[in-house]
Amino acid sequence: MSEKDEQLTYESALKELQEIQNKLDEEEVAIDELAKLAKRAKFLIQWCKDKLKGIDQELSDIFSDNN
Repeated sequence: MSEKDEQLTYESALKELQEIQNKLDEEEVAIDELAKLAKRAKFLIQWCKDKLKGIDQELSDIFSDNN
């Protein structure tokens, strides 16, 4: 994991995914960069899924303690 990834937030991950999508939509991506962007997008999607699962579990724990 790079230093950039260690400081990643959910919002910044979504923004980066949008930037990747915009590049692909506008066909601004050189063929040599396509695989690199696809790998980064896959990483960001998984990171966001994991983040959401973690928050969901944390909220479940918080609210289950009150019962």
